[in-house]
Amino acid sequence: MSLYIGIVGLPNVGKSTLFNALTKSKSAQAANYPFCTIDPNVGVVEVPDNRLQKLAKIVQPEKILPATVEFVDIAGLVEGASKGEGLGNQFLSHIRQCDAIAQVVRHFKDNDVTHVHESVNPKHDREIIESELLLADLQTIENRMKKSAGEARSGDKAKKLYHDLLMRIKNEMESGVLVSQLDLTYEEKLMLKDLHLITAKPLMYIVNMDESEVGSADVEELRNELGASKQNKIIPISAKVESELIDFNEEEAQEFLNDLGLKETGLNRLIKEAYDLLGLQTYFTAGVKEVRAWTIKKGASAPHAAGVIHTDFQEGFIRAEVTSYQDFIDCKGEAGAKEQGKLRLEGKEYIVQDGDIMHFRFSN
Repeated sequence: MSLYIGIVGLPNVGKSTLFNALTKSKSAQAANYPFCTIDPNVGVVEVPDNRLQKLAKIVQPEKILPATVEFVDIAGLVEGASKGEGLGNQFLSHIRQCDAIAQVVRHFKDNDVTHVHESVNPKHDREIIESELLLADLQTIENRMKKSAGEARSGDKAKKLYHDLLMRIKNEMESGVLVSQLDLTYEEKLMLKDLHLITAKPLMYIVNMDESEVGSADVEELRNELGASKQNKIIPISAKVESELIDFNEEEAQEFLNDLGLKETGLNRLIKEAYDLLGLQTYFTAGVKEVRAWTIKKGASAPHAAGVIHTDFQEGFIRAEVTSYQDFIDCKGEAGAKEQGKLRLEGKEYIVQDGDIMHFRFSN
């Protein structure tokens, strides 16, 4: 599975600059005026994981395939976007299929970069964007309710429950509550899945800061400044710094980050936080053809992990040969792990652990 993150924010907060930096490209137009990004920009980024290189050093594969994250950057939203202002509805449709939403809010001050509301106010920016996302989702709910109201009168218990759920959610949203903040059961979330509600998705905030401040940023202070809830990830990033890193080699980049008081790039931090937010982890397959990283949910069983490779692997699953990452490294590969009794045979009930090296046996 590939992680799919939608990037939203007001115009001129640094979304496209950040997108270009994250994807090491110039595909997103960045300019000092609203709506310079019309069509959505999509970029695929490799998930940084130094374990891949260590595995490859032992296995010597023909190729190395990391896991990937797909970023989608849409035009800056403005007040009224949910009603079509600035082509807002068209823009919002591009992120309904995302796994998570990353909202970029402006913290940096620069007189040469205009702010659509004339002053830098991260909390106000956040509230405008979330109001527009809520209004867009309310339109979706109300449209569905036109159909569900008639179905609920049919006497079908399940359809009445569905209509009641939509009514309850609508009332909460009209009070400014995001769907992700509601206490919904697993079954209720499944009932809403086909609506692709934007505010039901996990939300993180990327705070675009001045390069002189990002190294000493206090996440809890930023959370208070944004008025964000505890469940939301706050990621301080300087889009300017990230864009400058594109032209550096690895050694130069690390030295530059050290000078700014940063341990790693904003991209690394963003992906780590996204994995944590969505409850994701990585397992590996390692052979002479390729060493590859696979993304799965935490708590996934061995058959589900096999299904990420191919549905036939899951349906015909027999067993998995499993070695923990550290055992694989310590034993210098599969053969050594087998000799030392570190390679295990696991069945359908096995819960995959982060870093497991797996080989699946299945029937056709």
